[in-house]
Amino acid sequence: MRKDVRIVLAGDPDVGKSTLITSLVKEAYVAKVQKVVPPITLPPEVAPEAVVTKIVDTSSSHEHRSNLEAELRRANVICIVYSISAPSSFDRIPTYWLPYIRSLGINVPVILVGNKIDLRSGDVTNAALEDELAPVMAEFKEVETCVECSARIPLNVSEVFYFAQKAVLYPTAPLYDSREHVLKPACVDALKRIFRLCDCDKDSLLSDAELNDFQRKCFDAPLQASELEGIKDLVVQAPVVGGLRYGNDNVNTSASASTSSANGDVPTHHPHLRDGSLTMAGFLYLHTLFIQRGRLETTWTVLRTFGYGADLTLEDSFVKPPFAVPPECSVELSPHGYQFLTDIFEVHDKDRDGALSAEELESLFVTAPGNRHPWEGSGFPESTITDEHGAVTLQGWLAQWSMTTLLDCRTTLAYLAYLGYPSFPNSGSSAAAGSTLPVPLTPTGPPGSRPSRNRAPSPPTTTTALKLTRPRKTDKKKKGQIQRSVFLGFVFGAAGSGKTAMLRNMVGKRFEAGYEPTQKTMSVVSTVEQAGAERYLVLQEFGSRYEAEVLRNSSKLAAADVVVLVYDSSDTNSFSYISNLRQQYPLLQSMPSLFVATKADLDLAQQRHEVQPDTYCRKLGLKIPGLGAGPLNVSIRDGQIADLYGLICGIAVDPKGAVQGGNDRSALTFGTSRWQFWGYIAVVVLGGGGAVWVCARILKVPVGSVVGFGNSNGGSSAWWSRPSSGVGSGSGVGGGTEASHIRSWTDWIRWQGSSSRSEL
Repeated sequence: MRKDVRIVLAGDPDVGKSTLITSLVKEAYVAKVQKVVPPITLPPEVAPEAVVTKIVDTSSSHEHRSNLEAELRRANVICIVYSISAPSSFDRIPTYWLPYIRSLGINVPVILVGNKIDLRSGDVTNAALEDELAPVMAEFKEVETCVECSARIPLNVSEVFYFAQKAVLYPTAPLYDSREHVLKPACVDALKRIFRLCDCDKDSLLSDAELNDFQRKCFDAPLQASELEGIKDLVVQAPVVGGLRYGNDNVNTSASASTSSANGDVPTHHPHLRDGSLTMAGFLYLHTLFIQRGRLETTWTVLRTFGYGADLTLEDSFVKPPFAVPPECSVELSPHGYQFLTDIFEVHDKDRDGALSAEELESLFVTAPGNRHPWEGSGFPESTITDEHGAVTLQGWLAQWSMTTLLDCRTTLAYLAYLGYPSFPNSGSSAAAGSTLPVPLTPTGPPGSRPSRNRAPSPPTTTTALKLTRPRKTDKKKKGQIQRSVFLGFVFGAAGSGKTAMLRNMVGKRFEAGYEPTQKTMSVVSTVEQAGAERYLVLQEFGSRYEAEVLRNSSKLAAADVVVLVYDSSDTNSFSYISNLRQQYPLLQSMPSLFVATKADLDLAQQRHEVQPDTYCRKLGLKIPGLGAGPLNVSIRDGQIADLYGLICGIAVDPKGAVQGGNDRSALTFGTSRWQFWGYIAVVVLGGGGAVWVCARILKVPVGSVVGFGNSNGGSSAWWSRPSSGVGSGSGVGGGTEASHIRSWTDWIRWQGSSSRSEL
C-alpha cells in the first residue's frame, strides 16, 4: 500500500487552478491569489487510506514549461482543470492536454475538473453531461471521472481532491475496461477465487450467513437484514442475455429464484440469485456496479483483504511471510493448521467416504496457482496413506501436510494462503479489524467526512498455522517431554536392497516384485504409534543419483533424526556397501542408526565383509530398546516387518542406544571435547612439572622447596620426587640421577617407568 499521493493541477490559464487549492486550504473563497501557489501537504487524517497528500499547482505559460513537464512526470494523478464559462478550455482537453500528457510518456489517472459551475447559464442534466464526456473518456482510457465544482460558492472543492486521491489509491484501470464496460480478466479471476474461498459449504452459492462472514472479514461489520435484501433486489435487476431484465416482481429473493420472462411465458432461473443465495455471476455483477458507481474502494478493500496487490496478484508478504527457523529446530503444523486442513478436507469430501478422490482434490486446489497441488512430480498420493481406490484419507492428508511442513515450510505457508487460511471459523483468529462500513452501494462524501476508516484489513498471517519445535538437544535433555511429533529418517543402501519396497510398505502400498532403480528423491510419510502417542514418520530415499550429494552435505544430513542402513541379507556384497558408506562419510558414524536386513524370506548369505553384520553392530556398541545391537531382519514380500517403523520412530525420539558407543550425538560431541580438554590439562601439567624438575636439578634446589611441597621431616612427597637408584625418600628432597644424565624427556619417562616397575 502506497504511503503518499502527489496531485498535480494543470490546465489553461485563468481556469481557477490556484483558486481551487487556496479555497481548499482556507475553506473559503479567496478573490485574489498568487499566480502559482506553493505546494501544500494534507495530513493523513483526511485521506481515505491515511496517506500523506501533496497538491502541486502549475503554470501553462511557455517560460514555465520545463517545470510543468517535471511536475507532470512526478504526479500520481493529474487534475486537468477547465472553466465551464470558457468552453474552449474544455475543447482543448482532448485536442491538446491529453495528447500532450501522452507524448511525455506519462500513464497516470486523469481527473477532469469543471470549475466555475456558478457561472453556468441554465441547468444541465446528468445525461447531457455524460454525452459531452463520453467521447473523451472513450478515446482516453486514463480519464477516470469528471467533477464539476465552484471555488466561489464553494461547491465540491474537497470532492475534487478526494476523487483524485481515490484515483491513485483505488485505480480503475486494473479492474475495469472503460471502453467495453466490463471487468478485466485479472479482476474476474481474483473475484472468482474470493467467491470460492467465501463459499464455505462449496455449493457454488453465497448464503446469507456466508455473505455476513464475507462482510465481517472485509469490513468488520455485519449486514443488516434490510441490507441483504437490498443487495438481492439490486442484482436481480440486472439485464441478462437477450436484453431480458428481471424486476422485483419476477424474482423471490428469499426463496427459489424461479421466474418468468417479460411476457410471462418462459420460466427461468435468474443467473445472479438462486434459492435466495448469491451466485458467482451475481457476485461479479455486484462488483461491476460498485465500480460503475464510483465505489472502487469497496472492490479494492475486498481484494486487499484477501492478499491482492495493485497488480492483482497475491502479494509476497501474504504468500511468503517472514518465518525464521533457528538451527536445530524443526517446523510443524500448529493446532490451528491441523484444524484448518481438517475442515477443508471434510468440506470437499462430497461423497462422505472419508477420502478425497482426484476430482475432489482438483476442486480443493481450484484456488491455487494452476489449480494444482504442490506435490506435482513427487509421486503423490502414493507418498501417503490412501484407501483401496487410491483416494487420500484424512490421515494421509494430514500426514502429507506434516511432511511438507517439515521439509519445506515455505510451500505450506504459500498454499495456506492460496487455500484461504483461515477461512473456517474453527481454524484460527479472524481477519484483522478494518472498516466499520457495510458494503456501500452509493458514493460517499469528501475525505473530511470519511477519514481513514476504509482501510482494508490486512490478511491474516499464515504463520499462525505453524509452530517451531524446541532444539533437539533441549528435547533430549527433557526426557518424557518430547515436544516434536514429526520425525525424519534417511534411508541408505545398495541398489536393489529393498529400500523402495520398505518405504512403500510404510504407507500401505502393495509389494512389487519387479526392480526399478530409484531415479529421484522418494519421500513417504505415515503415522506411527510410539509410546502411546501418535507420531508422523517421514522416510526419504535419494537414489544413486542424489545419495552422495546428501551425504556430502553436513547440514542436510544433520536434518535427519535417524539413519536407516538397509542391506540385502541374500546378497553377499550388500552389507559392504553400507559399511563403506560409514567409512567414506564419517558423519554417519555419529548419527543414530538402525541396520535393517531385508529379504529375510530368501536364503541367508555370508556377507563378504571382515565381520558379519551382527558382530559389526555389537562392536559399534548399539543397544536399541526392543532389538539390541541389530540388525533387524525383515521380509517386505511376506509382510514380516516386526516393529520396523516403531523402532525407527523410537530411535528418533530417543537416539541414545542407536549411536556408536551408546551415546547420542550431543553426548558424543561433548565426550570428545571433554577428553580433549583433559588431554590438554595433562600435557600442561606434565610439561610444567618436567620444566620445574629440570630447573631444580640444574640449580641444585630441592624440588619440594621450589614448589612448596613436602618438608625435611618427611611426610607426603610429590610424585616427581619418588626414590630411585638408591636415593632416599624420607626427607622429601628431590633426588635421583643428575639432570645431565637424562638425554631427553622421553628417556626420563622411560627411566621413571622402569624405576616404578622395579619398585613394584
